[in-house]
Amino acid sequence: MLRTLVSLCVALAFAASALAQSDAPRAEISNGTIAAKFYLPDPDRGYYRGTRFDWSGQIHSLEYKNHQYFGQWFERYDPKLHDAIMGPVEEYRTGDSALGYEEAAVGGKFIRIGIGAVRKPDDKRFASFRTYTIVNPGQWKVKKGRDWIEFTHLLADDTGYGYVYKKKIRLVKGKPEMTLEHSIKNTGRKVIETSQYNHNFFVMDSQPTGPDFVVKFPFDVQATRDLKGDAEVRGKELAYLRVLEKGQSVYTELKGFGVSPSDYDIRIENRKIGAGVRIRGDMPLEKIVYWSIRTTLCPEPYVKMRIEPGKEHRWRIDYEFYTL
Repeated sequence: MLRTLVSLCVALAFAASALAQSDAPRAEISNGTIAAKFYLPDPDRGYYRGTRFDWSGQIHSLEYKNHQYFGQWFERYDPKLHDAIMGPVEEYRTGDSALGYEEAAVGGKFIRIGIGAVRKPDDKRFASFRTYTIVNPGQWKVKKGRDWIEFTHLLADDTGYGYVYKKKIRLVKGKPEMTLEHSIKNTGRKVIETSQYNHNFFVMDSQPTGPDFVVKFPFDVQATRDLKGDAEVRGKELAYLRVLEKGQSVYTELKGFGVSPSDYDIRIENRKIGAGVRIRGDMPLEKIVYWSIRTTLCPEPYVKMRIEPGKEHRWRIDYEFYTL
């Protein structure tokens, strides 16, 4: 009976997701080697309308050589749920909080980059998983070509924060490569100090997280938490010792990297399907968090930036997809 109820809940979640997908604005790009499908930011009809992740660049499908790299990994869908989102999605944090949260009065506003200005409802600590009320969504613009798409979010707010945030996703001509080019121009009167990380919700051919997967780094990696016999670090690799069951997870911060951007270089490979992906950034790592459950693997590399009023900061993340 319990298994039947669980199956019914999963089916209902996917049905709700399919209904939202049919109405949500979307787009596709391809370079003839890679094909990627996007959900577009929209305050009224967007697939994702939560207040954790940047609304731009959510890829619900990326196909290379008949291998699928992203997709739905969660059971429960709600457009305002903090993690009902897919693809290489990004969150911006200021310390353990959000931009302007600590200085905002109860009832005042703080900033979620790539989302807008949101209401601070009480004096509780900021909670990344909490869905806050958006009071100023800013303005979104989307432009695209055959093999690229560019998202621009403009925010001007009486909190003193303002920015022009751009993310251009480009498929490299003739190659199985994708580039995420970012820029933030500070148009407000206050400094924008933030960390950005990419959650990288990989779903590779719907394979369960387990010993067929290996995650590779260019340095000897160290886990800061007990992996409880589910996984272990071996030199420059994180490997799984068993297939994760529903409800199980592997979560730890990873150490061992240095100050060079060359350490922002992570590979995920699956021996069973013979597919892999390489992720590289052009900024030094601030930290790496690693999280996985049965349905997704998520290396989360953080970078840090400080942008003075009138200044602009640019950075990029490169993805290379390959077969083994």
